[in-house]
Amino acid sequence: MDFYGFYTGTEFEAWKYLGHHFTDDGVVFRVYAPAADRISLIGQFNNWQEQPMNRIYDGQFYECVNKEAKNGDLYKIRVYRKDGTFIDHCDPYAFSSELRPGTASAVYDMGKYRFRDKKWLSKRNDHRNGPLNIYELHFGSWRKNGDEWYRYDELGDLLIPYVKEMGYNYIEIMPLNEYPSDESWGYQATGF
Repeated sequence: MDFYGFYTGTEFEAWKYLGHHFTDDGVVFRVYAPAADRISLIGQFNNWQEQPMNRIYDGQFYECVNKEAKNGDLYKIRVYRKDGTFIDHCDPYAFSSELRPGTASAVYDMGKYRFRDKKWLSKRNDHRNGPLNIYELHFGSWRKNGDEWYRYDELGDLLIPYVKEMGYNYIEIMPLNEYPSDESWGYQATGF
């Protein structure tokens, strides 16, 4: 990661370094916590017992490797303050999160995800020579499945026919990050 770029706001792929990543040695966990006295990793893979994270680079980043972590395991980052108190926090760079009311991050191996949109990509139109009509959408307030929210993979079958019928040719989804309150539209991002 370009640390100078991170500090100056020009590093746009910090997610490739921070968060958790599968390696030959296990899963490496990295977090940026400049005000922390120390950091530990807790999760299902270590029975929620602290695994100290080591300071790296300039001392404001922390890292550890866990050989037991596997896809789907829940975890948090324990952040110790200077006064000895601590808070258990989700990983802001996690690829997956526990469903509410839980607040843990979940290990997810992004290397195993395969996009299945090659056919669609080959047919898409950028509408440079025609009208552009964008439908702004917040999934949670658009439609619910009884008392529960639909998953992203369930909404496609409902949403696409609807926007086509209404004459829209683009969809702007807000937000695409985790946020703490189901009642909001996601302006308080907790995971990027």
